[in-house]
Amino acid sequence: MTDRHPSPHHPPSPLPPTSPTFPDRLKVVVIGGGVVGCSVLFHLAKAGIEDCALFERKELTAGSSWHAAGGFHAVNSDLNISALQAYTIDLYDEIQELSGVDAGIHMTGGINIAATEERWLYLRSEWARHRVLGIDSELIDAAEIRARCPIVETDDIKGGLFDPKEGYLDPSGTTHAYAKSAQKLGGQIFLHTKVEALEQHSEGWLVKTNKGELIAEHVVNAAGLWARRVGAMAGVSLPVVAMEHHYLITEALPSLEAMDEEIPFVIDLDGEVYLRQEHKGVLLGIYETPSTPWAVSGAPWDYREDELLPPDLDRLGETLSNGLKRFPEIERAGIKRVVNGPFTFSPDGNPLVGPVRGLRNFWCACAVTVGFAQAGGIGRALAEWLTEGEAKGDLLGMDVARFGDFATHSYALSTGGEFYERRFRIAYPNETWPAARPSKTTPLYGRFKDRGAVFGDSFALEVPLYFARSGEKAEETPTFRRSNAFPAVREECRAVRERVGITETASFSKYEVSGKDARTFLDRLLACRLPRVGEVRLAPMLSPKGFLRGDLTVACLAEDRFWLLGSGYLQTFHMRWFEEMAEGQGVAVRNFSDSMMGFSVAGPRARTLVEKLVREDLSNEAFPFMAVRECDVGLAPVMLARLSVTGELGFELYTPFSYHEALYDALVRAGEEEGLRDFGGYALNSLRLEKGFGIWSREFTPDFTAGESGLSRFVDFTKNARFVGRDAALRERDGALSRRLVLLEIDAADADAWRYEPIWVGERYVGFVTSGSYGHVVEKSLALGYVSSDVVSSANDELGVHLLGEKRSARLVDGGAIWDARGERMRKS
Repeated sequence: MTDRHPSPHHPPSPLPPTSPTFPDRLKVVVIGGGVVGCSVLFHLAKAGIEDCALFERKELTAGSSWHAAGGFHAVNSDLNISALQAYTIDLYDEIQELSGVDAGIHMTGGINIAATEERWLYLRSEWARHRVLGIDSELIDAAEIRARCPIVETDDIKGGLFDPKEGYLDPSGTTHAYAKSAQKLGGQIFLHTKVEALEQHSEGWLVKTNKGELIAEHVVNAAGLWARRVGAMAGVSLPVVAMEHHYLITEALPSLEAMDEEIPFVIDLDGEVYLRQEHKGVLLGIYETPSTPWAVSGAPWDYREDELLPPDLDRLGETLSNGLKRFPEIERAGIKRVVNGPFTFSPDGNPLVGPVRGLRNFWCACAVTVGFAQAGGIGRALAEWLTEGEAKGDLLGMDVARFGDFATHSYALSTGGEFYERRFRIAYPNETWPAARPSKTTPLYGRFKDRGAVFGDSFALEVPLYFARSGEKAEETPTFRRSNAFPAVREECRAVRERVGITETASFSKYEVSGKDARTFLDRLLACRLPRVGEVRLAPMLSPKGFLRGDLTVACLAEDRFWLLGSGYLQTFHMRWFEEMAEGQGVAVRNFSDSMMGFSVAGPRARTLVEKLVREDLSNEAFPFMAVRECDVGLAPVMLARLSVTGELGFELYTPFSYHEALYDALVRAGEEEGLRDFGGYALNSLRLEKGFGIWSREFTPDFTAGESGLSRFVDFTKNARFVGRDAALRERDGALSRRLVLLEIDAADADAWRYEPIWVGERYVGFVTSGSYGHVVEKSLALGYVSSDVVSSANDELGVHLLGEKRSARLVDGGAIWDARGERMRKS
């Protein structure tokens, strides 16, 4: 621990002069001299890129970095982002030693406190998840909280969660430590160098500055408050907005003057305030409602590096009052300073990192709300990505490609403000947030709403989660336990297993790959054996290092025409990869996810229903499992495929947007005698878990390989094409797997697994849950998860899974499915 305290009310100190000669060519230009830009430069230089430079319009930290509260922590709801934050914290010793600059690290530990039973339940659940994240936290009671932080009022506190690797630092010192470290490794820094224009060039980018022009192969937008403006220079509208944020700095408090040690960083989650020590006083930060956007059109270029926004304590109202009640000694102390400064948010509060689709070698490292917790990890990830072609782990949670064209500036303002307001509120696993909704809808949105649909959203498209029963309010109560949706979902599941159900598949992504080289292109892109005309295959897609990049379905409609089906929220992510791979090939890749709608019809009576609307022979002999054809269904032109995510006899039907409603009506009329029922995403999740089917974002992510996930059974190691990731997949095939995907049955009470719950054999941590739900037909609580391979080979071990902080008994499910393990219902019906 250092004696140096942050000075958020002082302007930044200048970097020692270096006066490098202005270059005419660089490998990488980083735009922005905040903590993120300096970290990116450091990691690029550390990766061996000698000709990289950072351009800063004024001085380092002259945006939001200098007035930041400087807190850091490793906790994040996303496992991979949490790992990047842990790396950031561990990195501080290295950059201080290399640079000789004191970063002012205060490793005080941090306490999240709970004042309600629901929050205490949440913290106990988080403590269990921390075993998966590798965070050595501990649950403490009110007396222990008071002992560690004597200024906190604990009369209503139920308990707290203490993490020893939290604290705060000096924002200016930390940024300069990154900068000096980068310079020592060969990175160049040009201050008072304003980037004024960016133009795409045959060799990368023409970068125009107030000091001159140069050619850069790569450009990294780490411009912080100006990231939106820099993005516009390159031709992209980035969903990033700035929000005003207040904190107060007090005079000395008697309780702290009497202490030798510092108090921990404290977050009152229910009060929506945070507090840390500042000398012998404190810094109290407030997340108020409503939020206040700043510089809606983009930060002005002449915003001064020592400029703060006018304080407005009146609007802090109840939230500030909460803070004063929680820490009553503050009210008796003088207020030394009120700081109101802007910082940036994306629609979901996570950073925007990675290459921008359609702009060769234009990278983002912006919208970083908690820069001093994340900058190191972001710098490392971007440097790996740029130099090696992919970053380690699943970074979709902060990949700029997780958003599409729907993420307009208005969308970002609405959702970014919502995230600010809900920064410390409980995020329930079944909760959907209302901002910027509905944004995108299918033609059936109003009809489904009238039928009692309760909606979620995926890639901004409204999708039914379940249909409320007659007489019930179409609204789900947020909870950690089984919700009021439970009875309705049970009925939907039973309808599919016993009769027939229909669900909309408009949220699936749909791509057409066509051209004379379509088969050759797909043979390299996909790891599976490609289907013949009229066939469908499951198609793992790998990264060059052998990690999963997609779990697609490929359908061959003609020798030069294929369809790819996948997860709708990966459209930008996948199109970026498809376009990169297709460049220079005789192939066209078209995304028609918004123009092609569809349905899945599943259940024992599915064939009887669909046969009423076609002239085709749909018998098992003429149209077997994994077959596809184009035909009319009713009056609608349809791509009809024999597919099943539920494990039942199933058909997927895709039709142009304008036929969507008419096709639904035809299917509903034909299904009246068969007992057809609408079902939503919750029922689909329950049904696929009974079958042990994984899905993208849970069981299948870039964290895992084909072997670990069980998708290697669809990899064709014998085909002549040298598919992407083949060498890595071969090495894995010939080696031993350290972990495996398994299906678990859990002795649950009134709550089911969700994600990242730890799995145990006795007291030994052996893995974690990726997804869970109640199996309504088998009447068991189920979960998929990854466990050490030795657990699979000794299947008699009694397992345990933490649910809501309590360890519950669990068992491996033999055969990987608890319903129709041999798959006869979907294959032979």
